[in-house]
Amino acid sequence: VQLQASGGGLVQPGGSLRLSCAAIGGRFRFSVMSWYRQAPGKQRDLVARITPGGTTIYADSVKGRFTISRDNAKNTVYLQMSSLKPEDTALYYCSFEYGQFYWGQGTQVTVSS
Repeated sequence: VQLQASGGGLVQPGGSLRLSCAAIGGRFRFSVMSWYRQAPGKQRDLVARITPGGTTIYADSVKGRFTISRDNAKNTVYLQMSSLKPEDTALYYCSFEYGQFYWGQGTQVTVSS
């Protein structure tokens, strides 16, 4: 399974970004898809997760601001991020879990004025 993440960039506080992660190979519609993030000097933490049935969970720090969704026809998972804060600055990774666990390459999100 290959995961191609995109959509990161530089955004001002209060702004929005949408991350995408396309899966190549694997049984996407049966997979648990997640977004993690890692800031410099910190551990990689779970941001959001979506199950094959569409159940979602979020880190407390992003609840009400971020939305994870999936398009099984496009083998793609999205992370819509709104009301971004400087503390959201990190390298964002998507992951695929179905039998085995795979990481994407990461996309940088920088929130700064």
